[in-house]
Amino acid sequence: MSSKKSSVEFWLSQLEEHLKRERYSPQAVQRGTVVARDFLTYLDKQHVAVESVEPTDVTLYLRDALRLYQRRHGHTPKSLHAPKSFQWWRYSHTTSINMLLRLMRGHWPPPPAAVFCRDVCEGYDKWMDDLRGLPLETRSGRCAEARRFLSWLGERGSPQNLLNITVKDVDAYMMLRAKSQRRTTLKRRATDLRSFLRYLHATSRVNLDLSTAVITPRLYAFESIPSALRPEDIKAVLETTRNDRSRKGLRDYAVLMLLSSYGLRAGEVTALQLDHVDWRSETLRIRHSKTGAYSELPLLPAVGTAILDYLQNGRPKAKVRELFIRTCAPYRSFRNGSSLHRLIQKRLAAAGVEPEGRQGPHAFRHARAVSMLRAAVPIKEIGDILGHRSADSTTTYLKLATEDLRAVALEIPVEVRA
Repeated sequence: MSSKKSSVEFWLSQLEEHLKRERYSPQAVQRGTVVARDFLTYLDKQHVAVESVEPTDVTLYLRDALRLYQRRHGHTPKSLHAPKSFQWWRYSHTTSINMLLRLMRGHWPPPPAAVFCRDVCEGYDKWMDDLRGLPLETRSGRCAEARRFLSWLGERGSPQNLLNITVKDVDAYMMLRAKSQRRTTLKRRATDLRSFLRYLHATSRVNLDLSTAVITPRLYAFESIPSALRPEDIKAVLETTRNDRSRKGLRDYAVLMLLSSYGLRAGEVTALQLDHVDWRSETLRIRHSKTGAYSELPLLPAVGTAILDYLQNGRPKAKVRELFIRTCAPYRSFRNGSSLHRLIQKRLAAAGVEPEGRQGPHAFRHARAVSMLRAAVPIKEIGDILGHRSADSTTTYLKLATEDLRAVALEIPVEVRA
């Protein structure tokens, strides 16, 4: 019994040291070790060895811990009523448990499913790079959809069962995705899945080429109007964020200045590194995520001031080279451009701005395109600034300059109006 107790204390001390190395706050370190201790106690009561823990055991523990919380406080944690991404109670528990299991077992979640999924996606990424020459952002999005598909398959996604998936499986997955996706997004997801199924067949992981069975919605050229923020909305968001002098406020303001001033893609902002800002020549080096090409843009004074303020007063000391990083431990860079969506939504809500369309970083990009159109900047130059590969991508924004289009509208003949 004493041997088991000493083993528990050893791993709890290892977890505590790990959390401190990652520079978690003292409160987070204490909470993490308490949750880990409770989880190990739960496993002992259930007679489950750490070596045989499965994800279902973690789920059962969370259910048990939630019942205990309700008994003590008379209500469920408030964060559980928020959207899934904001459920802090669940996140704080699973983060500590996952860290502990990785320390104790060397890997988590358990193989073979996780290892097989990782190996398949790594091979898929290399295949797209070598055979198609696709940019990193496109490959990352398609790998994410591949992981989602394999996760949805569950046991059928194992090396043995994957061989026998059918058109019914593909249809069922697409029907599930269609419930929460717009038509344009669903078409993109269908394209991602078609590509992955083509790879699976090319590498003999499935018996049939199911890529032709993926049904996509029909879209027509220029059928939709991109979402763009109005100038007054952008001004309100920038002013509200600038008044927030917290670490997060300084970071978010610098991000918003880059989005609104240059019309950068979200992935281009998160990929910015410290040495991409040349203070001597006052230039900004941007790697366009879709084309892989680099552009050098002038570092506007207001943008430079926002970045410098963030570096001096807001950015935590960290070894990572990315310019923008998390404001709480572990201090790491954003995973990809999608990480900015929640940031943008919070800042729009704080400013009382409720756009009619999408509320992500791309709304700033579209707004910048409109402002350049109204300033009579040639389409070719707008495309170069935005990092477009073809003029067709830029002409989409012509639909947003509605006021300018009204100015050149033709009068309807009387005969037609009658």
